[in-house]
Amino acid sequence: MATTNHQPFPSRAYNNPARPNQPYNSTTPYGAANSTAFAQPQPQPPQPAQPTHQQREANRLRAQEQERLEHERREAANAQLLESLSEEQREEIDEAFRLFDLDHDGHIDYHELKVALKALGFDLPKTEILAELQAQGIPASQVNGKSGGGAVGEGASFLGPGRLLLPHASFQALAAQRISARDPREEILRAFDLFDPEGKGRIDLEDLRRVARELGEGLQDEELAAMIEEFDIRGEGGIDREAFLGICLGT
Repeated sequence: MATTNHQPFPSRAYNNPARPNQPYNSTTPYGAANSTAFAQPQPQPPQPAQPTHQQREANRLRAQEQERLEHERREAANAQLLESLSEEQREEIDEAFRLFDLDHDGHIDYHELKVALKALGFDLPKTEILAELQAQGIPASQVNGKSGGGAVGEGASFLGPGRLLLPHASFQALAAQRISARDPREEILRAFDLFDPEGKGRIDLEDLRRVARELGEGLQDEELAAMIEEFDIRGEGGIDREAFLGICLGT
């Protein structure tokens, strides 16, 4: 009887086309068992090119030009703001600055700035004054005559050789901004307080006589009394605050 050379049917355990030498798992999709073998490397994002020396220099010059234009814009705006004030107001600003610029170098420090602004009617808190100095001040070491230590106040770490000073032009701009933003009624009432330093609430004949003498006006008592009588609406022998406001505002 003839014999047949019969080869056994290959076992499914070795019928994995992806990896012939490993068992085939019918539940695994084709090639999943060796998915890492076919993984492609992820593309890396392009690295930004480093600026060249010419580009850095161009950027520096561009920033310098923008700073110059901004400085010129601020100066033009400040000049326009000063022009909008009356001559008397501009003189008042300059007089307040001169009064506290004791060495006449065109700069004032923190304490002088605070008092000068207060003389103009602006009692600014310390934080605002420091912010103005940080924005517009220059180191005292750059100003002749004011490189010393100066008076030391509470928490005044900005004093000493490196303290900041405000130039005259910056003070003019700062004061002009404050004056322009001020309610005209407030300014008129400040003037009323100069006439009425005792706080009586009215300006009488003696107040007018004193102010006229301080201003060098040679007005006679009859003239001053006539002014009081004309505006003394309530017949109290003086001009009260509301009547003074009406006179100044033309109402």
